Amino acid sequence: MPLGVQVGLVLSVGTAFVSILGFLFKHRGAVGAPPIDARHPVRSTIALFSNKWWTLGIVVAMGSWVLHTSALALAPITLVQATIAGGLVLLTVVAEKLFHLPVSRREWIGVGLTAVGLAFLAATLGETGSEKHSDYAGGTLGLYVGGLALASVPLMLLAGRPQHRRRAGTFLAAAAGLQWGASDVTIKAATGELADGALGLVGALAGVILVLSLVGLVVSARSLQLGEAVPVIAVTSAAANLSTIMSGLVVFGEPLPEGDAAIALRLLALTLVVVAAALTPGPVEAARREPRPA
Repeated sequence: MPLGVQVGLVLSVGTAFVSILGFLFKHRGAVGAPPIDARHPVRSTIALFSNKWWTLGIVVAMGSWVLHTSALALAPITLVQATIAGGLVLLTVVAEKLFHLPVSRREWIGVGLTAVGLAFLAATLGETGSEKHSDYAGGTLGLYVGGLALASVPLMLLAGRPQHRRRAGTFLAAAAGLQWGASDVTIKAATGELADGALGLVGALAGVILVLSLVGLVVSARSLQLGEAVPVIAVTSAAANLSTIMSGLVVFGEPLPEGDAAIALRLLALTLVVVAAALTPGPVEAARREPRPA
């Protein structure tokens, strides 16, 4: 495995831990901020940044974004995301030990299954780690990123229906994950164009990244207001990681391992992630609760 890919994997491990910290800081800030109003996104965003915990979470998340972007520039997207996904197992530990958030046995099992399932995906990467795999077809990239963005829309609409109120946080978490997944796929494409000196195309891709990131930020903030920290973060991370891992095959042409055993392992991995999502408890209105002090 080339040195650059190895460095990318080290950066991925750092991304996993720092992103969890940022998520938990943002959760504390979102719960303490006024409820987000979709009709007034700018006003709601300003209100979020008036909370010191949210602002701290954003600063930490920016550090995670720098690590993540650097990792994507050096290593295949599948390998980077699988490594970050494996770090999801740290979520319950950090939430309970450092942030004193109550974590149920069901949540421990759900997060554990998600991490194991995504680790199985990493085990079937084959020769993916031989290079960074940044080449793509523009039409395929557009269809994939656009498809992820469109798939997030019905989830947001479902979250607004009264009959789905108990799972509104979960729906919004999945929507934010898809939007951030689409952003990450675009970032990977932009790193390849940047290396080739195609600055004009990089600028166009940067606009897509900005829009997806900002929309995902607002949607994620509302999901953190409506849901418990651990399951909402787990669903967001799973949606983002699954969509980016699949892009390695669909968009960037990363090779698949050969053999029935590898295919069966991949199917098992996806099954574990689905089961983990089903274990996610229905969220309640988090604004009614006061977060426990650190």
